[in-house]
Amino acid sequence: MTHALPNADAQAAPAITFDQFLAVDIRVGTIVAAEPFPEARKPAVKLEIDFGPAIGVKRSSAQITEHYDPATLVGRQVAAVVNFPPRQIGKYMSEVLTLGFPDANGAVVMFAPDQPVANGARLF
Repeated sequence: MTHALPNADAQAAPAITFDQFLAVDIRVGTIVAAEPFPEARKPAVKLEIDFGPAIGVKRSSAQITEHYDPATLVGRQVAAVVNFPPRQIGKYMSEVLTLGFPDANGAVVMFAPDQPVANGARLF
């Protein structure tokens, strides 16, 4: 899943409650499969991410081609929103939103823990 988000120079979003934050379910998972997605409108990679036994393996279309080669992604942990509705990207159903930040040129740098954690661990 991909969504247009504000850049680093944008004002902070309006204040939300802690309960609103908790409504966004952000989990860590391990990439178990990655392949190019040449049919996508914008360059992307098809990911399969293991979020542990409670959530399972979910699919994601991620616009990460600038910094990541699909051949090097398997085994890497990433963070994703797991409770958005699935989104059809061409003929591919993206089930989770893989998270990242823009680099100086706007290319996605994936968001991941700096130490291994259990698949399915929730961000708090």
